[in-house]
Amino acid sequence: MRARAATVLVLLLIADGAHAGAWTLDRHKLAIFAGTTASTAAQRYDGGGGASKNIAFNKLLIQDWMEYGLTDTVTVFTAPEYVLAQSDMNGTGAASIRSESVEVGLRVLLLTKGGMLSLQVSAKSAGAFDMSTSSSGESGRQFEARLLWGRSFKLFKRDAFIDVEMAERWIARPRPDERVFEATAGWRLTPRNLVLVQSFNFMTFDAVKPPYQPYALSKLQVSLVHRLTSRWSLQSGYFFSLAGRNIVKETGAICMVWFQT
Repeated sequence: MRARAATVLVLLLIADGAHAGAWTLDRHKLAIFAGTTASTAAQRYDGGGGASKNIAFNKLLIQDWMEYGLTDTVTVFTAPEYVLAQSDMNGTGAASIRSESVEVGLRVLLLTKGGMLSLQVSAKSAGAFDMSTSSSGESGRQFEARLLWGRSFKLFKRDAFIDVEMAERWIARPRPDERVFEATAGWRLTPRNLVLVQSFNFMTFDAVKPPYQPYALSKLQVSLVHRLTSRWSLQSGYFFSLAGRNIVKETGAICMVWFQT
């Protein structure tokens, strides 16, 4: 039971990135990505990657990723998040959960030949959570180092890009450390519409101690970004789980507002 509660906590403290990928902002430019993600799960992956018995899980994530170009090659950012969720992992009744976190960091452009290569470092602090099935209610801390590579090109005479990211997260115990791989492909469908296909993947590595179990999750997200004005855009999309281990099988929708100067 404690392991299942820990699984829920993992889903609360992990959020998919909404930043600008390997690219840094121009000096004194600002970008904001704000919105909500709603997800649900009716099954949970077991230790072998198969879908286990039915569960009940619902989550609402509210996030606001803000970036600022300190110089042309250094971008600083902050990302406050708030999560509300309900879960019933064993049929004994729903537990209400909430969590708040703030992440701060910077991204440095290293190379521009053959694409954009950047290094990003950040620290994240999550406030104490309220979960009746949890073994404890302590706050959490996370440090991340991320390598990002991106490149723009033409596809069928329209603008396109790819972005690939790898990261390691060092997390305050008892939560295990994590390894992350993310990829994004974007294609300008029309002058005002951008199609995004994104893959989000994370897994534990090193020793995993109770109440946690080794876990992993792979998700695919498809979305459309519609440009409203020269500065404002609206992103809407859908995501679903492809594979996992000891974690819930999530599906959901995303709606984000983009603002760029």
